[in-house]
Amino acid sequence: MGAGGPDEEDNRWPPWLKPLLGEHFFVQCKLHADSHKSECNMYCLDCMNGALCSLCLAHHKDHRYIQIRRSSYHDVIRVSEIQKYLDISGVQTYVINSAKVVFINERPQPRPGKGVTNTCEVCDRSLVDSFRFCSLGCKIVGTSKDFQKKKRHMAAMASDSEDSYSSSGHGKLNNKAQSFRPSTPPPTSVNYRTAKRRKGIPHRAPMGGLIIQY
Repeated sequence: MGAGGPDEEDNRWPPWLKPLLGEHFFVQCKLHADSHKSECNMYCLDCMNGALCSLCLAHHKDHRYIQIRRSSYHDVIRVSEIQKYLDISGVQTYVINSAKVVFINERPQPRPGKGVTNTCEVCDRSLVDSFRFCSLGCKIVGTSKDFQKKKRHMAAMASDSEDSYSSSGHGKLNNKAQSFRPSTPPPTSVNYRTAKRRKGIPHRAPMGGLIIQY
């Protein structure tokens, strides 16, 4: 495969990362279903054989593994654990239960909040200004060459669209619309008509000709 191909993209990340992103955690372990510790919230970076419960770790003593935690129904990993094996620069961290964590997968927002100046480059979630991505998954997507190429292409299309809009007859139409606006009538026209209108002289009925009968 030539330089810059899919193989090079895959080699940028450890082999366990993409399987981790697609794993389902906090399900019951099939091997230890009778135990109260059968919740699968562990992952072995060496075996990459799915979510594990704490009892499964007996078979992974000399392996690297991390614990998955939950926040608002989303999977997170403590920074102190994941940064030993992965570069998480650019990914926003959060403090949950007094510990810094990063989210594993994206959490799209319907719309950014008011006054937001920075959002995730992939899913548009609101971020602190110093970060680029909201999760590990978004960092993988956002730093890929295909995504960067697509982003540049969309930016170029948006720029071309704005240029064509500005150079179209839109500005001329605005000018025409302004030229067709009725001019403000002279302020004296109404006053003039009012001034021409004079009150009539009131006429009273003659009292002398009025006969009152009893």
